[in-house]
Amino acid sequence: MKHIAVYPGTFDPVTKGHIDLVERSLTIFDELVIAVAENPKKAPLFSLGERISMFTAVTAKYRRRVVIEGFDGLLVDYVKRKKAAAIIRGLRAVSDFEYEMQMALMNRRLDSDIETVFLMPNEEYSFITSTIVKEAASYGGDVSSLVPRIVVEKLKKKFRAK
Repeated sequence: MKHIAVYPGTFDPVTKGHIDLVERSLTIFDELVIAVAENPKKAPLFSLGERISMFTAVTAKYRRRVVIEGFDGLLVDYVKRKKAAAIIRGLRAVSDFEYEMQMALMNRRLDSDIETVFLMPNEEYSFITSTIVKEAASYGGDVSSLVPRIVVEKLKKKFRAK
């Protein structure tokens, strides 16, 4: 039996911290479904298709164990459809914990068979957020140490177009 986990997020854009959590997840689970949320409330810079495409490119070496899909709706319903046992969530700092704990408890209330697994990224990525990356890139900052090369290029293109 395969042990499957779902790693949900907006991933606008994917960062090296996200990739670090993918790699950590694959040491625990046989397969990882990366669920890229549509999330129009966050007004993403990149379209759902662009975000899926970037994540697919940067995880190509894991293609036998990683599936990347867009999703919308209730996360626990999606997790059940994928026959996954767990939801992966990253904790960068103590400030993330309160929100993530509330979400985990709500998901447990909705479906007690689904666990939430909290993983911490490597400390060199612990301050990275997609929001910080976009803001720095919008002002021409060098974000190449924070995101994969393909994302750097896509950010440059987006901000030149604006």
